[in-house]
Amino acid sequence: MDFLKSAVASAIAKGSSFPYSLGDRVDISDSIWTLHNATKREDGSACSIFTFEIAANKSRLPLARNAVRKSRTLRHPGVIKVLDTIETETNLYIVTERVVPLSWHVKRRSLSEETSKWGLYTVASTLKFINDDATSVHGAVRASSIYASESGEWKLGGFDVLSSMNDEDAIIYTYGSLVPDSARYTPPEIAKGGWDAIKRHPLSAVDSYGLGILVYEVFNGSFSGGDQVGRTTNIPPSMQQSYKRLCTANPKLRLSAAHFVDQGKRHGGFFRTPLIAMADDIESLGLKSDAEREEFINQLDELSDDFPEEFFKMKVLPELLKSVEFGGGGPRVLSAIMKIGAKLTPDEYNARLTPVIVRLFGNPDRALRVCLLDNLPLMIDNLPQKIVNDKIFPPMTSGFTDIAPMVREQTVKAVLCVINKLSDRTINGELLKFLARTANDEQPGIRTNTTICLGRIAKNLGQGSRTKVLIAAFSRSLRDPFVHARNAGLLALGATIDFFTEEDCATKILPAICLVLLDREKMIRDQANKTLDQYLQRIRNFSRTMPDTALPPTSSAESTKEPARMGDSNDKSWAGWAISSFTNKLATADGEIQPTANGAKPAEAEGPRSASVPRPTMSFPSAKLNSPKQTLRPAAQPLGRRSVSEQPALVTTDHDEQEQDDVFDAWGAIDDDDDNNKDTQEDDPFSAPAPSRPSSGISTKPKPSPVPYDDGGEPDFAGWLAAQSKTKKTLPKGLSKPSTPISRASSRGSEVKPKPAAPAKKINTKPKDDEEEDGWGAWD
Repeated sequence: MDFLKSAVASAIAKGSSFPYSLGDRVDISDSIWTLHNATKREDGSACSIFTFEIAANKSRLPLARNAVRKSRTLRHPGVIKVLDTIETETNLYIVTERVVPLSWHVKRRSLSEETSKWGLYTVASTLKFINDDATSVHGAVRASSIYASESGEWKLGGFDVLSSMNDEDAIIYTYGSLVPDSARYTPPEIAKGGWDAIKRHPLSAVDSYGLGILVYEVFNGSFSGGDQVGRTTNIPPSMQQSYKRLCTANPKLRLSAAHFVDQGKRHGGFFRTPLIAMADDIESLGLKSDAEREEFINQLDELSDDFPEEFFKMKVLPELLKSVEFGGGGPRVLSAIMKIGAKLTPDEYNARLTPVIVRLFGNPDRALRVCLLDNLPLMIDNLPQKIVNDKIFPPMTSGFTDIAPMVREQTVKAVLCVINKLSDRTINGELLKFLARTANDEQPGIRTNTTICLGRIAKNLGQGSRTKVLIAAFSRSLRDPFVHARNAGLLALGATIDFFTEEDCATKILPAICLVLLDREKMIRDQANKTLDQYLQRIRNFSRTMPDTALPPTSSAESTKEPARMGDSNDKSWAGWAISSFTNKLATADGEIQPTANGAKPAEAEGPRSASVPRPTMSFPSAKLNSPKQTLRPAAQPLGRRSVSEQPALVTTDHDEQEQDDVFDAWGAIDDDDDNNKDTQEDDPFSAPAPSRPSSGISTKPKPSPVPYDDGGEPDFAGWLAAQSKTKKTLPKGLSKPSTPISRASSRGSEVKPKPAAPAKKINTKPKDDEEEDGWGAWD
């Protein structure tokens, strides 16, 4: 039957003219009202609706009408806030803020002692207002008349018999006994003399007795009857004496609600708790002085986690936000906001905190900015990515260039919190520009933190800029005079090794690490060796996967060429590699012998030569080739000192000369004396007259060849050896200059006749035996 009545009431409430939508029914006991959760159709806001069915409870209709009337006229923070009242032919509706019955928490014993004291303080203060200021009697104070709001505050309801004592025909005198289960809660004087006994006793006596029963219910979970009145089971010791005076049988000796509050508020009283103090001060937080606000924040720090979260969310948090944004609350208030905000759901956070946080980041107060950056890890998970990228990071970037070092340092640290909420364009553009500034900051701590920051956000950097940025930043940090900056660079290199290619590791990173292997600090040297081992291991592992050589396969023609007589790859002497390099270079430059005078062609084809290298010719009239075709072997030179001009010139390209110049620039000139710096063609013992050309109207003298000889003919080695042998005891360590040098042709092409050369001597060209002197000259 009750279900049918509820369904009918719901159907009526869902009519088009009813401005609220009824939801779930909330079970309440000892009441003539039915409670429903509801929402307002206009804006969807939450509310509660108390419903009274007239046809089902006609005898109690005067109580319902009295409750509607008193609810509209009685206004107090401790009273349920009434939004609307509606009366139809079948039902009475009282629309209030969203509430739940306190009896739920009482029966489950889910209330902490601090919360219970705070709730009793609120109810006692409300009764004080009703009894003293409104000269009225509630008449039904019990757990079933108390409701908890969304903020966790206890609200007084159940105004069925609320009556003013100035009214001679007050409803409490006539209908007081119609209140459900009134006999269990009725004071002794009312049980004996009826409700008219109120007139003969203090006005507050009835409500004081009900307050005492409420105290017992709150701490014990239920109240069964008059025999439990006055028992102190589970009652806090500091409250027991005052509680007994509330429940005394003599109405004239009962402690009024006002006196109960006063005793509790005394020094050391049961109502002197941080939660009650905060609840009293929260409404006027914006008007407090700095010292009072500091004291209030200290009270917040003393609150434990078992205090009502709803109160902090709905009452404390809005006041704190007003204070920090408009009342100059400062960093301490912001810290309290973040502590409360950690308990909010994501939807609640976005609705209540996010708009304020965005506005606070635009505040120029440095202390507030530092506090925001410090608490960023607590709020970042609840902030949407678009909000962080578009509204928080732009004002946050001013901290990178702030004149206060603390602001710059905290801004660099905060990058780690926001990096996952930034877009790739923001990271690789604006953020890297600001980090480049802090990497060169005058404060060593900021430079160090920038290096650490880059190492930790390396995975978020774009592939196009990651390698260049990290190598440049870490290499610079290794040269930093601050020891911790160098250590941070080494640690960052070790942590980001996977982001570099093997080529970068070998050519760019390893040279930078080597700079600190001999650092003055042992900590840096040890870390440098560890980091170096990491990179060397990676390079070694990669080198094992590389092919043995990148050269093309050797052709068959080259494989049949006769190896050099001396200085080959098998020569293990200390100078073997140098002689091998010299002879191989001559073989490469000269190739094979040119065709003989009788026109015979060489047996092997000439190797390729560069088009940029001219093909000079030089004749040696002092010797003729009568031997068969063979591959020449360059003559070995004495190992004594020789001037630069006496060294046989080789055919080289411009590129080779440039490389040699670079090497010489790096190592410096190595000259024995000034004579060794002479490099003229007249000093070349292998020079010879240039061949003549047919007459063509211009000078027939060709320009001197850029090289002293080539493979056009065989040099007169025998004649040279004979001359050396003849002057062996009189000549210095170097060879003497020829007596008849050949003059160079002038740049204008004019012809200069050379001086007549000495007649060639007949020399026995037969090879000497191995035992004879080889003619190479003495070592000294």
